[in-house]
Amino acid sequence: MVPRIRRVQAAGATPELPPPRPEAGDPELFDAFSRTVVEVAESVSPAVVHLEVQRGDSGARGTGSGFVLTPDGFVLTNSHVVAKARSLRVTLADGMSVRGERIGDDPDTDLAVVRIDAPGLRPVALGDSQRLRVGQLAVAIGNPFGFQCSVTAGVVSALGRSMRSENGRLIDDVIQTDAALNPGNSGGPLVNSRGEVIGVNTAIIPQAQGICFAIAVNTARFVAQHLISHGRIRRGRLGIGGQTIALHRRTQRLHGLARAYGVLVLQVEPEGPAARAGVQDGDVVVAMDGQDVSGIDDLHRLLTGERIGRLTRVVVLRRTQKLEFEVVPEEVRRVA
Repeated sequence: MVPRIRRVQAAGATPELPPPRPEAGDPELFDAFSRTVVEVAESVSPAVVHLEVQRGDSGARGTGSGFVLTPDGFVLTNSHVVAKARSLRVTLADGMSVRGERIGDDPDTDLAVVRIDAPGLRPVALGDSQRLRVGQLAVAIGNPFGFQCSVTAGVVSALGRSMRSENGRLIDDVIQTDAALNPGNSGGPLVNSRGEVIGVNTAIIPQAQGICFAIAVNTARFVAQHLISHGRIRRGRLGIGGQTIALHRRTQRLHGLARAYGVLVLQVEPEGPAARAGVQDGDVVVAMDGQDVSGIDDLHRLLTGERIGRLTRVVVLRRTQKLEFEVVPEEVRRVA
């Protein structure tokens, strides 16, 4: 008979540890990732549309993407997709093709709203771009090269980027992602893991790999509301032309300026708001209503619709003097 041996732990010996708990392996993790992307694609794809555009000037054709914002047919897309459109055809996810009407267009943020008349539209859910975190899942849905409802997945690569619109104005709070975008993706949604739209896909860097950009949904929400209500975004103008310049350190100290840059006025429009207030060629704009102006982009940010028709205090440097003028900005008028 073989004796049974019982292991006895000696005093001071290291206690035996339980075996490690099994962890989810790569297959389980990838399955969870795949399920999330599948669920997002299935919930959002019915709201994604394909736009075919015929240009008014040359008759050239273009395509892009968009997505349904409201059940009554408002669709959000990029401004550059529908720019100079003579006619619009919008194809829904179920294959139905309808005529589209451009309701509003804002080249400064590269956003536009199109109206369609179709039954049973399923609008997207909008998220909050202020709650985004670098590294979280990002899914892009669109129609690259006309391949409808193509889905790519990646992550939010960076937040708070800035990029230039086609007319040169700086677009702030842009999302960078590595979810692959191609021509035709423009105007489609960038979506989080909950199926909420977090951005509007708008641009890529052609020479790079995995560097793509989307207009943040909070910007898109604000612009879309104004385009639906008024057909445009109101922005102010001073009636000056200028360029960003560096200030001499001695000038900065003399006038107690926090910034080392300003806007040199190169041209004052005759009878414009700035000219009527007394601003002259050669002045350097350094502040507006108590906020520092260190470049052209600062002027653009500050000249919002709320300042149109309202007294605005503009501080300039003129040789050794620091002067303040009361300017009444006018509304920027766009040529259709």
